[in-house]
Amino acid sequence: MGPATGSQRRFPSGAEYAEALQHTQLCFHHPELKGARPELTGFGLPRPISGAFASVFSLTSPSSGRRYAVKCFTRHVPDQERRYEAISSRLALLDPAELSQPWNLGFEYLPDAISVGRERYPVLKMEWAEAVTLSSWLDDNHADRIAVDRLADRFEELTRDLADHQIAHGDLQHGNLLVASDDTLRLVDYDGMYVPALAGLGGTERGHRNYQSPLRGNNDFGVDLDRFSAWVIFLSLKAIASEPALWSRLHEPSGEFLLLTEDDFTSPAGSARLQTLLTHPDRMVSGLADQVRTLACQPLDMVPPLTLAVPRQRAAATVNTDTTTHSDTVITGTGGLPDWMAGHVASKATSTQPAQSVASPDRFQVRTPLDVAVAVVWPLMLAMTVLVLVVGLSTAPLGPAVPVFAAAAFSVFGRARRTERAQAWAVLSGLTAELDQLDDPVKAEAKLRKERAKFDAAETKRTADHPRAQCKLTASYHGEIQQIEKRRVRKRQELDKKIAGLAEERGKALRTALAARQSAYVRERLGRRLIAQNPPHGIGPKLAARLAVAGIRTAADFTGYRAVRNAHYNSVGAELVLSNGRRIDVQGIGEAKAAALDAWRRQLVAAAEAGQPTALTAQERQPIDQGIEARRARLAAELRSVDAAAEASRTKAQKELESGQARLTRENALAGDRARHQRQEFSWRAVTLQQNSARHAALSSAAETAEAHWRRLSLVRYLRFLYTSR
Repeated sequence: MGPATGSQRRFPSGAEYAEALQHTQLCFHHPELKGARPELTGFGLPRPISGAFASVFSLTSPSSGRRYAVKCFTRHVPDQERRYEAISSRLALLDPAELSQPWNLGFEYLPDAISVGRERYPVLKMEWAEAVTLSSWLDDNHADRIAVDRLADRFEELTRDLADHQIAHGDLQHGNLLVASDDTLRLVDYDGMYVPALAGLGGTERGHRNYQSPLRGNNDFGVDLDRFSAWVIFLSLKAIASEPALWSRLHEPSGEFLLLTEDDFTSPAGSARLQTLLTHPDRMVSGLADQVRTLACQPLDMVPPLTLAVPRQRAAATVNTDTTTHSDTVITGTGGLPDWMAGHVASKATSTQPAQSVASPDRFQVRTPLDVAVAVVWPLMLAMTVLVLVVGLSTAPLGPAVPVFAAAAFSVFGRARRTERAQAWAVLSGLTAELDQLDDPVKAEAKLRKERAKFDAAETKRTADHPRAQCKLTASYHGEIQQIEKRRVRKRQELDKKIAGLAEERGKALRTALAARQSAYVRERLGRRLIAQNPPHGIGPKLAARLAVAGIRTAADFTGYRAVRNAHYNSVGAELVLSNGRRIDVQGIGEAKAAALDAWRRQLVAAAEAGQPTALTAQERQPIDQGIEARRARLAAELRSVDAAAEASRTKAQKELESGQARLTRENALAGDRARHQRQEFSWRAVTLQQNSARHAALSSAAETAEAHWRRLSLVRYLRFLYTSR
């Protein structure tokens, strides 16, 4: 039995698909899906994710091991295969390098892919996104203001990607926006997507009711489908980034919305949620809320893209719920003009028609005595001409024509004196003068279009430059914070190293002091041993006296000797080394006696060192310990000053960041105000141009009629009027 076709075809339910997916080896023929392992519920059945007209199942391919989301349709979608082929072809052309983030998930439309009962049905095989829904992500991360604000900017970049490629998703909402682990967005559910190849087809859905404009109709299907939803989502994210508590206050657990619902758009006056956002102290939040309230009253094709402008302050005017629109401006009241345009443009009743003057006559009416005279002159002049020719009174070439010329001149004079002629000329002159005062509508429209395109390009650049400038400012701030922290850590490490080295420094100082104490003890003991009183072996009183004259009286006065060869006598002598390092030659002291003196001194040094102190007293250690503690206190104070200086630098950087952000916000708000006024000016010019164009057309038509009337009052018609009264 072949598959049913047409809109009457019955599609299986989600439960029927789940039953079939228990045997993927049988229900699928596709090589990657045949025998695939579905994700199961606690009851062992394939787990469905049910939507408006499809159920999605998670399947893991046995051949590639990759995980897929397989969408099984539960109702008929007109032109389904054509739509998915067009969407797939358009998305395949996207260059990932040109996208702000990898939001585009690949998919494949498989006709007759799954068997349920005796029939086969199409499925959509999509890449599985390891991500969570936007609302789930906000449940876990709404307190992280920086992360939420960054996600809002990434959402704006996603909408920019879609707009740049003339694509509309059709159902932007929390369930179709997934947040990956790197906090970038993924877009799922392309069923209602619009791509240029589908222009002319109707929409297949209206999108989630809590994200759509109240004025979105069943037949709305174009590049502007996502605009209202984008403003709603962007407002919600920016509001949560400004005040995370709004998530708990305005969102309901497991609610099918972020901060606002359908009722807030259809009845803004009685909406407590919307009022909370409208009165929020953050000007961006209140401005966005006012924008959403305004846009809820406008048709989709009048809603500006999120990428063009982000309002920074609330509009001054209040928008009625019963409105129409013109260009980018909300229009209220009667007459089709915005409130702010009142008094600038004349009403249609008075502006589209040319100024009414005396009716332009197209024929002569009552004859005057002058007309009668002209009528009499013509026969007389013709008779005179005939007479001249017959009698031959004139031989000059122009002689016979003189009466005719005179009659013609008299006729021209008579016609010129007619009031109809004067009235027709007055009307034609007046209309021509009015036309001269109006600009050429074609040129004016081209000029306006050119200026508007230039303005839109500048606004697109400005709105793109603002977040980049904010990112640059924030990056500069984070870079400065990193440098401050690096300097703080490096300085602390230096000081910690010095503090840690104080113990070693103390030990070194104690060892140095002890060595000095021991050296002084040994010198003192050696200084008591006089050579003359206890002479070494071989040193008699005479040599002792010579040594005393040379400055060596005790064992402390010299440190040793140095052998010196006397080349003249071919002998070896000795020089004694004094305690100051100077060497002297003492008569009678040769190498042997010098060695005896040195040995004597060494014995005394050994004896003195045996009795030298081995440790410093507490009194001797006290100045060293005090010096070390004083240094420790100074280093600790430096440590505290390092932290204080780092904190001061961080505070300064934070103030500079806040000042820069405030400046950027202020400049952007002023630029937004200028842009809003410029859009109003464009709208005013467009209305004026439309009226001038209608007026120009009316004047041109009237001028053509007046010229035709003027031409009908010719000399021939005048002569005919003289004799026929017509």
